[in-house]
Amino acid sequence: MKIDSMISTKTTGTRIAATSQVAVVCGRAKELEEAGEYEAARAVMSPLWQRIGERPEVAGGSELDRAEVFLRAGTLSGWLGSARQLPGAQEFAKDLISESARLFEESELPERAAEARVDLAICYWREGAFDEARVTLDDAIRKLGNPQSEQHLRALLNKAVVDRTSNRYEDALRTHREATALFVYSSNDSLKAKFHSEHATILKNIGLANNREDYVDQALVEYSAASFHAEKAGNKRSQGLIENNVGYLFVRLGRFADATEHLDRARALFGAVKDKGMVAQVDDTRARALIARGSFTTAEAVARGAVQAFNEGDEPSLLAEVLTTHGTALARLGNFSKARASLERAIRVAHDAGDAESSGIASLAMVEELAAQLPFADLLAYYRMAESELGSSQHPEIQNRLGKSARHFLVTRVTSVSQQNNDDPGLREDMALPLQAATVVSGSPGFSTDVSLEEHVLRYEADLISRALAASDGSVTRAARMLGVTHQGLAFILNGRHKDLLSARSPVKRRRRSIIRYR
Repeated sequence: MKIDSMISTKTTGTRIAATSQVAVVCGRAKELEEAGEYEAARAVMSPLWQRIGERPEVAGGSELDRAEVFLRAGTLSGWLGSARQLPGAQEFAKDLISESARLFEESELPERAAEARVDLAICYWREGAFDEARVTLDDAIRKLGNPQSEQHLRALLNKAVVDRTSNRYEDALRTHREATALFVYSSNDSLKAKFHSEHATILKNIGLANNREDYVDQALVEYSAASFHAEKAGNKRSQGLIENNVGYLFVRLGRFADATEHLDRARALFGAVKDKGMVAQVDDTRARALIARGSFTTAEAVARGAVQAFNEGDEPSLLAEVLTTHGTALARLGNFSKARASLERAIRVAHDAGDAESSGIASLAMVEELAAQLPFADLLAYYRMAESELGSSQHPEIQNRLGKSARHFLVTRVTSVSQQNNDDPGLREDMALPLQAATVVSGSPGFSTDVSLEEHVLRYEADLISRALAASDGSVTRAARMLGVTHQGLAFILNGRHKDLLSARSPVKRRRRSIIRYR
């Protein structure tokens, strides 16, 4: 679950400040941001920066003044944009943070540049751009010389979050185990709270998937440690995250009364700080609990509210996640057409964002929930999509679900064949080519009945992308607009499925300044 938030914690060491105003304002804003008080931090920044979408102006300030203000305004834009679900906030945040990182690098301050790059990776993570987040964090780690610095710890923790969100659980667990010794020397309670919470989440997911009671017990111990440090730091948002995750663990254990107690506390904590995004994520957890209990009508209503909240923002991975929950609830209610629409939208949203994992999970949910409602060929197409995007997942539960779905297809196919005449040549052809779909792709270039639907779709997709790139003179941004996807989504498709078309794109240019304004 993505509610296990990316980690943002303070930096120790010497603060560079050419003017007392910048030093005092940015320093106080950072303290409030680390305590989860984003609105208060924005108010403190008001002498230098007013609102998301409005570029700060540091009149007469030095390059370091500008770097400080850009970093604070950028990170706050990212957190507030997530809390309020403001469209365009993450892109604006990335612009400011990137400029801050550049200024710190030019001033030969690698620790501060690394701090900015970790915050930039968090913005990528919120957008579902996990590969970009991972590359940015690796770059920060590579350029840091001191492995015990807090920025190094932040980078390691957030890299583990990216791996866990991408279902690379063994990689995430390995990172946590390597970082454990480094945390002995940290005196930052907020950082320690998030380390223990994230470690607990990884142990929880592996333990539940493999029926490992020792992992589940260890996860509860880690959550207790996280709660202790979060309360000590006075960070209500961290406390809310922990309560939500403990609640979800109790849902999976079938302890619904305990789950409800923790989820109620989580929602109250997020409500107190007016974090719309986190409230919606708690509602998603509650909807899953209600589905597990068989309360499908209430689950559908709660999940629908979470979808409405994320419709307003720009965190597509979270939107895909709540759409999947909503689609599942609709399917359990017997509202199959709306369930399919919700799940298809989840697939599309995640795919456009470049989030293969969320797209694959939505595809798998389509197979599991609508197996008796959709034609065999359609179900097999969804299964192949899920298998393609989740086949390398390190999450044992996902592998189990894929295996169960595959066995369902085998049983269904064998049963169908046994009821018909095996000597029927048409039937043998149907078995050899279960995804025969000439009516869908017969207009695509090079159509042939000798290949699968998947190959036809790939060919057709490549032809469309090639035409769009040619019409836009190689501009991925304009080609993406023509195709109705995001720049990020098209880049993901090119790098993943159509590398042979990379030569048709124009060289990557530096991102221009955002002009979005919010009141």
